[in-house]
Amino acid sequence: MNFPYDRFLAQAAPLSQEQRVWTPEDGPMPALYLGHGAPPLLDDDLWMSQLFGWMQEMPKPKAVLIVSAHWEHAPLSISGTAAGTPLVYDFGGFERRFYEMTYPTPDASELGRKVAALLPDGEDLHEHRSRGLDHGAWVPLKVMLPLADVPVVQLSLPTQDPAKLLDLGRRLAPLREEGVLVIGSGFMTHGLPFLRRSDYTPGNPPPGWSKDFDEWAADALGRGDVDTLAAYASKAPGMPYAHPTVDHYIPLFVTMGAAAQPDMPVETTIEGYFLGLSKRSFQVR
Repeated sequence: MNFPYDRFLAQAAPLSQEQRVWTPEDGPMPALYLGHGAPPLLDDDLWMSQLFGWMQEMPKPKAVLIVSAHWEHAPLSISGTAAGTPLVYDFGGFERRFYEMTYPTPDASELGRKVAALLPDGEDLHEHRSRGLDHGAWVPLKVMLPLADVPVVQLSLPTQDPAKLLDLGRRLAPLREEGVLVIGSGFMTHGLPFLRRSDYTPGNPPPGWSKDFDEWAADALGRGDVDTLAAYASKAPGMPYAHPTVDHYIPLFVTMGAAAQPDMPVETTIEGYFLGLSKRSFQVR
């Protein structure tokens, strides 16, 4: 059977193969915050074209460091760095084909060592050697870099404190100057328990709480207002429905911390909704 991702891959693979690889003359790679979607993202032609088009607008990174909403763990840890570390299928109720997908990335041990070198003296970085990429990482990367030809390391979210995550992003920022793409992977709204049956109908307007939160975030991001974004619990409309848990929101603080100037307006790259949830994504320089 010819699925949407199969059709996408046939068109995208040659373009990804020809994509120019980053060089120091390009300057630092951007840092991204993206909505990663569940496996059905790989059935969404529009979303796949948006993610792939975004990646094609920049040079192919030398490596990728990604923080996903689906791995909250302290102390700070990284996924296995060996080539072809098996994926984590951290979802349920989907078609069997999603549990058979692979993303055999190259050895990433060099990137792992670089991340460890950026931590404060005395702070260890534990490598979970058997832990591969979870779906917050491999689902969007199968679209953005479909050939799996770039080393990837996933970093855990060690805290939910925005200030500490901003500081983590600052520590990671030097990697951008070496051609590493730093990604925070989450979802701008993620109120799954509060979606109605009608929200699953394409073309229907998003729930009010999702729209209100998204517009609030867009305004703050457009002004580079990190303080307001950090005060989401008390200032954001649509709470707690937009984020009954905050794991999908807080990766954006790692992204913004990795910016040269975190208080500068972001470059919004993707807008709109997927099943009533905001897929707003952006990049910083």
